[in-house]
Amino acid sequence: MANVIRNTLTTAELAALALSLAHLGTGPQSVTARRGLRHAFQHLDLNDDVTATTLTTLTTPLPTDVARRARVIANAITARLVLQIQYRDATGRMTTRNVEPVTFMAHRDHWYLVGWCRMRSGIRAFRLDRVAAVEPTDLPARPHLPERYLPFQRRAAA
Repeated sequence: MANVIRNTLTTAELAALALSLAHLGTGPQSVTARRGLRHAFQHLDLNDDVTATTLTTLTTPLPTDVARRARVIANAITARLVLQIQYRDATGRMTTRNVEPVTFMAHRDHWYLVGWCRMRSGIRAFRLDRVAAVEPTDLPARPHLPERYLPFQRRAAA
């Protein structure tokens, strides 16, 4: 006997569930859990190519090494601690940055850490697969509202 619960989840709730599933890897419940997440997305317009691609990213397990770093980042978000990351940009240049983590997001084919970069004095999105190393510090991070810092958002026409 199956029980069905119909509720609308917020974007932040869906992203948190998706990240949890990404951590789940290929465990025994992962297929069922990802199927459940796909059902949660049924109200979205999947005719939009960006949304469809992002949904695939949200429901695909992260590689083991990336998932391990994502767990460290998630713990720092919860504890509101600054992270020190080794980040390789699109050109291959490696930098060390202190980042106040705000949230995770998926966009198209990639997961991102969204955070306040102390080196650049601004909000940045760091592709998780380009984060070579991550280490929490003992420095407290300022609280940031994720809704104010999400890149790739569709903006209303002025």
